Amino acid sequence: MTFYAPFCLPFLLGAIFMFAALAWKWGRWLKRLPRKDKLLIRKGIFSSATLRAIREVILESLIHRKIYRVNPLLGYMHMSLAFGWFLLIVVGWIETVFYMGFRWVPIQGHVFFKYFATGIDHNAVFEFLMDFLLMMVLSGVALAWTKRFMSRRMGMRRTTRHVPGDRLALSVLWFIFPARLVAESLICALYGGGGFLTGSLGGVFAAVFPRDVLLYLNETSWWIYSWCLGLFFVALPFSRYMHIFTEIPLIFLRAYRLKSTEKVSSYDHFQIEACSRCGICIDPCQLQSVLGVNNVQSVYFLRDRRYHMLTREVADNCLMCGRCAERCPVGIDLNTLRLNSRDKIRNMPADRRYSYLNGIDRSSGTGKVGYFAGCMTLLTPRILDAMNRIFTASGDEVWWADKEGGVCCGRPLKLSGETDAARKMMEYNTDLFRKHGITTLVTSCPICLKVFREDYHLEGIEVIHHSEYILRLIRTGKLRLEHGSTPFTYHDPCELGRGSGIYDEPRKVISAVGTLLEPRDTREHALCCGSSVANTAISDAQQLKIARAVTSELEETGAEVIVTACPLCKKALGRGATHEVKDLAEIVAGAMK
Repeated sequence: MTFYAPFCLPFLLGAIFMFAALAWKWGRWLKRLPRKDKLLIRKGIFSSATLRAIREVILESLIHRKIYRVNPLLGYMHMSLAFGWFLLIVVGWIETVFYMGFRWVPIQGHVFFKYFATGIDHNAVFEFLMDFLLMMVLSGVALAWTKRFMSRRMGMRRTTRHVPGDRLALSVLWFIFPARLVAESLICALYGGGGFLTGSLGGVFAAVFPRDVLLYLNETSWWIYSWCLGLFFVALPFSRYMHIFTEIPLIFLRAYRLKSTEKVSSYDHFQIEACSRCGICIDPCQLQSVLGVNNVQSVYFLRDRRYHMLTREVADNCLMCGRCAERCPVGIDLNTLRLNSRDKIRNMPADRRYSYLNGIDRSSGTGKVGYFAGCMTLLTPRILDAMNRIFTASGDEVWWADKEGGVCCGRPLKLSGETDAARKMMEYNTDLFRKHGITTLVTSCPICLKVFREDYHLEGIEVIHHSEYILRLIRTGKLRLEHGSTPFTYHDPCELGRGSGIYDEPRKVISAVGTLLEPRDTREHALCCGSSVANTAISDAQQLKIARAVTSELEETGAEVIVTACPLCKKALGRGATHEVKDLAEIVAGAMK
């Protein structure tokens, strides 16, 4: 039995080109990885991390479990295309080997098997399985058409906009499996056989067309099928569909603990090209839902960065609130990629910048507990006063790092892209904390908390948010509170919740004071206040519009007081609310016996 015909050529050339392009891309990215990342790969490849990665590849690259959790219909669409096509290849190869025996099977053997195997008696099980899998993939194609033209029926407000190369790859992909269905059905019309799908459609073709027409259509259909495959393979490495072959190595590298940093690295390529542009990140974006800004979402940021057309407008116009990253089914570190893009655009290294910090020490008090208010807390005196009362009531001796003014934690500067200047501030504050010998560092600002935990080197110093500290005081009996009847609702600050994973502690503190009513969007899905220091593009009026949308949802709970645990959020929500907005420390200070 021969397994070659002229129409195989487009498929074969396309497949060879695709694998060559993949080897070139992967090889270049891996070669340029920093030495420390290569050591992590060598250390992890023969560990249990590899087994965990294999499991995740099955669950996420084939079954798309995370997309199912967000949108079951969209999850089925992705699964039917990815897992269905994978099974078509596997079962098709097994079918080919079943008939040919365990000998060399050419790459095109299982792809065009029905064309070449007209002279054999086909197994009914294989006929059914291959038709069932083809039907599964075709249902995914139908849903993809629906998503593109009627996105709301798929539970999405908007879908992504593509560059011309992506549109070409998408169009060709849409016709691969309908072309296969027609080609295999025409074979059945000419020679019989087929399962419930190809056999039935073949019967229709046989009843409609004379044999000479069927012969012509048969050859033409296999040429079309081969050209669709070949064109898709050629376009794949340079289109959004590169994610098919990039998400898999990304999962393994992530399992080996590689990650993106504030400086652009070769690893970023694996993250950027693993984006499938599914569009799930668009709907959670408040810039889109509240302000109608439709060209800066993460999917467009990744697209523009990949194709080297990223502008400052797109790089800067992001709240970096993490709502899109929480939904991303691939787990791309969107905020870090956005940050190192800003670093590349804006960072200005200069050793002499901020040299005036040397020798500054405006701290006061003594104690093993240190308190870093942060810029926004210093601009919110009621929070500072409340923390002072709480510290006094607790009996803890406290060292105040910046009560009389101090140096910023550095995170706002870092988020703007000035990473080297931010590092100067971090080094100054680290030396200050070490100098005064504190063992616990408390802050009321989630922005400060995140940078202290992730970017400072504070080994031996416990870093906690004031919500964690207050809860600790309550549990140890150092703070006695009166439980009232006031109904509160709580707004999760982005940097405290999604950024630092602190959700329960503020709620437990509120429950010790009054009744807690949860808003519709809460915990990891909580809305951003709109005044994020990460966004340098939107206007004050736009920030206020977002704040009013957020407070409107919070006030729908029927609570009398809106509580947050971030001084920046307090200021932002206070501008948009008709109800009273308080920091967690304020309601605790007001309930102390």
